Amino acid sequence: MPVNTEKMKFTPKKVNAFLLFKLPSAFFTGVRLKSLTNDTAVVKVTHKWVNQNPFKSMFWAVQGMASELSTGILVMKEIDASNKKISMLVTNMNGTFTKKATGKIRFECNDGKLIRETIQKAVDTGEGQTVTVTSEGFNEEGISVSKFEYEWSLKVKS
Repeated sequence: MPVNTEKMKFTPKKVNAFLLFKLPSAFFTGVRLKSLTNDTAVVKVTHKWVNQNPFKSMFWAVQGMASELSTGILVMKEIDASNKKISMLVTNMNGTFTKKATGKIRFECNDGKLIRETIQKAVDTGEGQTVTVTSEGFNEEGISVSKFEYEWSLKVKS
């Protein structure tokens, strides 16, 4: 699905407002972009009643929304920087859960350079490309609670 980012400025405040109107389930479960650079996105979510599972930890799907945002916002930012119309779609996802997610969870994706290179290859070749990026969730003690891999398909629109 193509994403229109023409009028969007990539600041945490603007992205979080975007969540309210375009991804309300993420917004109402507490998913928030905290920081964004060319190479890294940090998304935080706090375990609360509204996003918990029956085992009193954060529901896996909420972790998925937060982790996907940390990868997807880097893709959107790089598409915007390319000045090309490029479609983006998650074609595969894998998640591993290693500890109960309670308290404040921080998801980090540090694959901006890889995303940038893949988008440049799509622009240069005119062919669709895929890139697999990682987002890892850490609790307040810095212990990994989950790790997600997303395969993004990127295609320059003609």
